[in-house]
Amino acid sequence: MEELIEILQDVKEDVDFENCTTLIDDHILDSFDILQIISALSDEYDISIPASEIIPANFNSAKGLLDMVNRLQED
Repeated sequence: MEELIEILQDVKEDVDFENCTTLIDDHILDSFDILQIISALSDEYDISIPASEIIPANFNSAKGLLDMVNRLQED
């Protein structure tokens, strides 16, 4: 999780990724941020994030993102 938090903070420094669970719902992340996160996660974890995974539940929190990464790494 710590590595993921660092990646997220590189994309958007002023967000409390450790505690926030409404990144999408509260419009903390915009579409450009999401694209940057997708690119960073794809590079860092050697995964491909399909469009079907780009849903608020996966991007509302660091935990949601980590769960998605783990699921995609298993496939």
